[in-house]
Amino acid sequence: MIEFKNVDFEYDKERKVFDRLSFKIEKGESVGLIGANGAGKSTLMKLMLGLLDFKGEIIIDGLPVNKQNLSLIRKKIGYVLQNSDNQMFMPTVLDDIMFGPLNYGHSREEAEKIADEALLLLNLKDLKMRHNHKLSGGEKKMAAIATIIAMKPNIVLMDEPTSALDPYNRRKVIEIINSLNYTKLIASHDLDMILDTCDKVILLGKEGIAALGNAKDILMQKDLLEANRLELPLRYYYKSKL
Repeated sequence: MIEFKNVDFEYDKERKVFDRLSFKIEKGESVGLIGANGAGKSTLMKLMLGLLDFKGEIIIDGLPVNKQNLSLIRKKIGYVLQNSDNQMFMPTVLDDIMFGPLNYGHSREEAEKIADEALLLLNLKDLKMRHNHKLSGGEKKMAAIATIIAMKPNIVLMDEPTSALDPYNRRKVIEIINSLNYTKLIASHDLDMILDTCDKVILLGKEGIAALGNAKDILMQKDLLEANRLELPLRYYYKSKL
């Protein structure tokens, strides 16, 4: 479903981000992408979308990421941005959710039906006619996820989906993430959320992967996390103090 083969990327000659980066994510897997600031989490997602030039090979659902395939690849990927204000730009939630289907050629009637299905799936029907500027941060994040679901992707990318949320909205977003039956790649510093939503973890270190494997196995390794400028998830941190 997602494969990186010996991918090199640098912003300039003095700042190499990835050196021969290789990994594979299978269909239906939920994978956490973790690492310190500057490790390349957001960069990796942009590479998948063809927004940055790279060396090596990236394959999305059987298609190499190149100029010829970009339109097809971008239809396969839904990208939930860290800042929902950059994603929710129409007057109402309904308008935003319909935006993608309308641009895919659906009639307004069909687009509204698709929007209703996305809202029903996420139990967000009460947000349908709400104005975006009146939504809370958590409501806006959940509505942003609905806009992606309406485009019927094969893969969902999420960049810091629980950042700046209060505990109630954080829990609601986690519930929504777990309800999604897609291949998911979730970049976050919220390691407790990663434990709640992901089976597998990719830990990015200097110029590549520091660890890849079972989420619980990796996130219990205090020395490994600290070596990569991360801390234990809170549930493990407090246990280690007992």
